[in-house]
Amino acid sequence: MATQTERRPAAILQAELRNFTRMSEMLEPGKVLALANDFFTLGGRIVQEQSGKVLSVYNDTLLASFGAGAGPDFAGNALKAAQELQREFRLLGERWQTDYGLPAAVSLGIHLGETVFGMAGPQGAQQYVAFGDPVSVAERLVHRARNGEIVLSLPVMKALGTAVATLGAEALPPLELAKRQPIPIYGILLEDRLDFT
Repeated sequence: MATQTERRPAAILQAELRNFTRMSEMLEPGKVLALANDFFTLGGRIVQEQSGKVLSVYNDTLLASFGAGAGPDFAGNALKAAQELQREFRLLGERWQTDYGLPAAVSLGIHLGETVFGMAGPQGAQQYVAFGDPVSVAERLVHRARNGEIVLSLPVMKALGTAVATLGAEALPPLELAKRQPIPIYGILLEDRLDFT
């Protein structure tokens, strides 16, 4: 496992499993952990297939990075991973709905920029982590995404180049951040909104 401390360009993907809190309240603990592991295993495999690295899993969220060292199209790799996770999770979500009567979806946010990587954490429990604007903004973006949708920042859209023409991404209200200019963002949206309320 890479442990080198460095600052380098990276695309950061955050994937959040929606409606899982409700599922965790209704199902027995062993089943909750089994379903969480199904999601994290699926996400981890897809991230690796696109030359990315899972940085952490916590609660119902997976955080991954796609670095320039993995090839010039790291933004494209992050997007492919997000789209593939959406596609493959549909089957898993349908099975959960059939088995437990509870809907679920994955929402994703992707941002890119200079990111600090290295080992951090309490002594004896350090892990490989990422810090910086791309991590913070990706977290904000996943919270802007509706159930089952992907939200991308303008830097990601620019890095994708001509590929954006086929995305069907729509401009969303900019992401407002303290002490800086708003960030234009774009959503790959569903025709019919998934409402789990």
